[in-house]
Amino acid sequence: MDLILCHTTADFDALAAAVGLSCLLPGSKIVLSGGAHPPVRDFLALHRDEYPIMERRSVIPEKIRSLRVVDTQHRDRLGKAAEWLELSNIEEIIVYDHHLSQQLTIPATESHIEPVGACTTYIVEELQKQEIALTPVQATVMALGIHVDTGSLTFESATPRDALALAWLMQQGARASVISTYLDPGLSPQLQQLLTEALENLEYFDLLGYTIAWVTIKTDNFVPGLSSLASELVELTEIDALLLANEYTHKEGDLRLTIIGRSQIPGVNLNLLFHIFGGGGHSQAASLSLRQGNTQEILQQLLEGIKTSIPHPPTARDLMSSPVRTIRPETTISQAQRILLRYGHSGLSVVDTQGKLVGIISRRDIDIALHHGFSHAPVKGYMTTKVKSITPDTILPEIQAQMVTYDIGRLPVLENGQLVGIVTRTNVLRELHQAEAENKFPITNSKFKTNLNTELQNRLAPRLWELLTVASQAAEKRGWHLYLVGGAVRDLLLAESAAGTLMISDIDLVVDGFHQAADVGAGVELAKALQKIYSGARLEIHGAFQTAALLWHKDPELDSLWMDIATARTEFYPYPAANPEVEASSIRQDLYRRDFTINALAVRLTSPRPGELLDFCGGLIDLQAKQIRVLHPNSFIEDPTRIYRGVRFAVRFGFEIEAQTKDFIKYAINSGVYDRTAQTNIKTPSLQTRLKAELKYILQAPYGKSALQLLNELGALQCIHPTLKLDKSLVQQLRLLEACLRRFDPQNHLIPWEMRLEALIAHLEPQYRVKVATNLHLPEDGIQRLQNLATAQTQVMELLPTCQRPSQIVQLLRPYDLPMLILTALQTDRTLRRQIWGYLEVLVNVQPLLNGNDLKKLGYKPGPQYRQILDDLLAATVDGLIKDTAEAENFLAQHYPQ
Repeated sequence: MDLILCHTTADFDALAAAVGLSCLLPGSKIVLSGGAHPPVRDFLALHRDEYPIMERRSVIPEKIRSLRVVDTQHRDRLGKAAEWLELSNIEEIIVYDHHLSQQLTIPATESHIEPVGACTTYIVEELQKQEIALTPVQATVMALGIHVDTGSLTFESATPRDALALAWLMQQGARASVISTYLDPGLSPQLQQLLTEALENLEYFDLLGYTIAWVTIKTDNFVPGLSSLASELVELTEIDALLLANEYTHKEGDLRLTIIGRSQIPGVNLNLLFHIFGGGGHSQAASLSLRQGNTQEILQQLLEGIKTSIPHPPTARDLMSSPVRTIRPETTISQAQRILLRYGHSGLSVVDTQGKLVGIISRRDIDIALHHGFSHAPVKGYMTTKVKSITPDTILPEIQAQMVTYDIGRLPVLENGQLVGIVTRTNVLRELHQAEAENKFPITNSKFKTNLNTELQNRLAPRLWELLTVASQAAEKRGWHLYLVGGAVRDLLLAESAAGTLMISDIDLVVDGFHQAADVGAGVELAKALQKIYSGARLEIHGAFQTAALLWHKDPELDSLWMDIATARTEFYPYPAANPEVEASSIRQDLYRRDFTINALAVRLTSPRPGELLDFCGGLIDLQAKQIRVLHPNSFIEDPTRIYRGVRFAVRFGFEIEAQTKDFIKYAINSGVYDRTAQTNIKTPSLQTRLKAELKYILQAPYGKSALQLLNELGALQCIHPTLKLDKSLVQQLRLLEACLRRFDPQNHLIPWEMRLEALIAHLEPQYRVKVATNLHLPEDGIQRLQNLATAQTQVMELLPTCQRPSQIVQLLRPYDLPMLILTALQTDRTLRRQIWGYLEVLVNVQPLLNGNDLKKLGYKPGPQYRQILDDLLAATVDGLIKDTAEAENFLAQHYPQ
């Protein structure tokens, strides 16, 4: 006998998962271990006969062969059925659940704990895999299970997998009318009376922008459906967390206590809090039942647990953009409009000559003024002067409340009357998005979510960790924040194992000094301070970009390390493919300006909250989804090298480029903007030096072939030249090139990635080659080679077939160096290519049997004839006419008598 066990007081998810399992295991029986929620009980009153449900008292324990437990991992939630777990005749015990934070106390031989909103979802997925069709009544109860446990996909625990499972169940015939009936069955008369009582006695307090409430109701007997009462209370009062306690007398005469918990506060996990008292459930909904206990003491402990679990919300100082872009009241509307366009703002703060805030003007105000022809009018006639403001310590819930109440899109942050920052709707939405990502991103190692500082310390080489510590202390001393940003953070999160040392040779640090000391040279100053401590490092400063770099070369402890230190900045591209113009800004603005979400991650190294992970753009979600997503729609128009970086990351990590990001790439390429900007601007670094740098990364990497294929699919090879495509001919040439490099340059005297780039350019029509090579700043010899390639190819292709003797082949090919012969061979037919290869493999290594010294000893006077004599000796040797020194001397006597 195969049994499927539901936990006591079964809910719809437990029943639904059990029904699904019974379809996967024909002949199995479902056992309700003890009781059911009122809606489940009412549902079964009509539909029990549709499912293979068996009474617990009807089970013969000796005949049980296997047990499957759904929607719980705790044996104490199986009631008296838990006794079957120890039977010797049980062959297997399999647990199916979705509560990730619970501890498995059932002696399972196999377990499936899935990160989904409902246990039923996993069972649905298994049914789909096995292509098992359902009856409408089976599909209906399973849809109910997912609806109830995910709040119809509105709970934070809901996942895309739950939505897909629901869609499939609807295809299987799940009945919406039945689902709606049991999804919200309404309150019974008794519960309605208790609702009135609870509303009259509800107690609450406010903490950090959240409202927490509790109430105790006393009844003569157990009242079914208290969970519905709790949900109704939360909905009616709009509170953020609720503890509903019910004291009642059990039928056996002893006092009992039930507490129902509901929470909508991020960071509060009711399952963990209730587990202390033997209860459990979900992070947002949990319950416990006790035979005895002091209700007020237990409520107080739970309330304290909720208090300590509430994360301190971000303040305006954490959210604000700084420094603030300001204008004077006399600034014209057209000037203000250009500033908005340059920096992508939706509004500007207006200050007087003393820096005091006097108004705000929005993009909407400017658009209206321009529409009416007032482009030369000063902004003071259109700005809002009654400005709502906040302080640096204003918390996020209060900021949200002000924005909603007054319909304000931006709130200036004032400290001692001075404008120190501004919080916009975008800042708020990104913060909320980050909080959602932290709740939903299921990284196996929990340290990624709580203490990246410890993770860094454990994973980095001790000397490298010491360097970061020294840097953070130096930043703190100056009143700055210091962040580890970009690739190092991404690679740390992607590391498969927390064991071992993570090798990092390229580290990016960002200094944010605008909270206490607005110093645009903060990054350079910090780098100079570190160079005094680490005198073995070379210091490079790039003033135009407010960055500095410390470089170690073959250091005994740091090896070859490159550490970039930059001041937090924002940037503006004056035209597509240009170098950006940068200005000092905040860490948030610095991360917003980056290319892809997975690179817009940062870890705070300084106090407070060292180790805090900053993710304002959903990078964690994209890491989980294994996708490359660009931050801004115009990103590829501004900088085409981002296309190459995106492709490089995609093939390197095995990620997919997100669909909309692909659309942005194709739009940028097809728009013709790169051709237009190259024609109108002398300097286009993104199509020149920076593009060459990206090509170097790609062409020297083991994934270079895959990257080129993806670039071709996206049409991105057009960034090199509009006519360049990875057609079959070019693919063949690149494959032959690899064979040539292995065969004729085993010592790597040539630079492989440069040869690959030359092969790409050589595939273009001859008239384009030199311009592209010059544009990409190839070495002079490479440019000359590509300039002369067409002539060399023509000569070789015309004359090589006419060569009758090996010496004629040597005479024809000897003037060309190895790279030229390789490029020539790539574009010839097989017969000629084999002749060139034969020359490179054999003939090029043949030397004359006599040299200049030998000629001198034989009495020949040095002079111009030496070259002709040696050439003739080489030709005779290559052709096999002479084989040793004696024959060589006879050859000389015959052809060059003295």
